[in-house]
Amino acid sequence: MQFSQSQTLKTPTPSPTQEVKQDFGLSAIELSYSRPTMKGRAIFGSLVPYGKVWRTGANSATVISFGDDVWFGDTKVPAGKYGLLTIPGESEWTVLLTKALDVTSPAAYKSELDVVRVKVKPQPLPFSLESFTIMFNDVKSSTLNLDLMWDKTLVTVPIKTEVDSKVMAQIDDVMKTDNRPYYQAGLYYMNNNKDLNKALEWLNKASEIEPDAYWVWYQKANCLAKLGKKSEAMTASNKSKQLATAQKNEDYVALNENLQKTLK
Repeated sequence: MQFSQSQTLKTPTPSPTQEVKQDFGLSAIELSYSRPTMKGRAIFGSLVPYGKVWRTGANSATVISFGDDVWFGDTKVPAGKYGLLTIPGESEWTVLLTKALDVTSPAAYKSELDVVRVKVKPQPLPFSLESFTIMFNDVKSSTLNLDLMWDKTLVTVPIKTEVDSKVMAQIDDVMKTDNRPYYQAGLYYMNNNKDLNKALEWLNKASEIEPDAYWVWYQKANCLAKLGKKSEAMTASNKSKQLATAQKNEDYVALNENLQKTLK
C-alpha cells in the first residue's frame, strides 16, 4: 500500500488575520490585517525598523476600505479601497494610504501611488500589548480615531466624514412622501441642534400614529424639556413610563425616572 507524500496539515496561523467592520457615518469602514505577536522580541526600532515602510502587520498587505468620502487626517479621500502603510519613527510616524493593495515589503512600495500621508506623534501605552492591534476608537456619528497599538506604542489618526448635509437632504426628500418617518426625523432634529419646534411637531405626529410607543413619548418629553416646557415634559414622561411599565420595559421606566429628576 502506498501513501501520498503531500497530505494536508492544518495548523494555527502564527499571525492570524483579523477583519474589522465599523459602521461609520452613513456607510462603513472595513479593515483587513494580520496580527503578529511580540514573543519576547523588541518591536519598534528592531523587529520593525525605524525609517522604513512597514506593511503595518504581518504576512499579507493591510487594506482599508471607506464606504463614503472621508478626511484622513486633514486630507479628503474618496470612497474606495486603499493599502494602509506606516513608516515608524522614534518621535514621529508617517501613516499613509496608497493605491497599491499588495505592498508587503519596502521594495514593493511606490511613493507615486500615495494618496495621503499623515504625520503622527506616537504615544506611550501604560501597558505592553502582546498582539499588534488596529481598532476604531472614540466612534461618533461623523468622527472616529484609527488606533494602531503594539508593545507600548499607540499611534492615532483622526478620520471624519460628512453626515449632516446628507441626512438633511434625505429628510427634505422623505418628508414629501406619503410614508413620512416622523420619529426618525424629529429625533435627528432634536439631537443635532436643529429646529426644536419642528422636532416637536414631528414627534407629536409620531405619537399620534403610534400612541402606545413609549420610546416616542420619552423622546417627546426630552424635546419638551429642551424647549423649557418642564410641565409638559413631565406629562409626556409620565405617559412614557406608564406605557413602558405596561409593556414590561424596565429600561425605559428607568430612563423616564432619571429624566423626571431633572424636571423637578
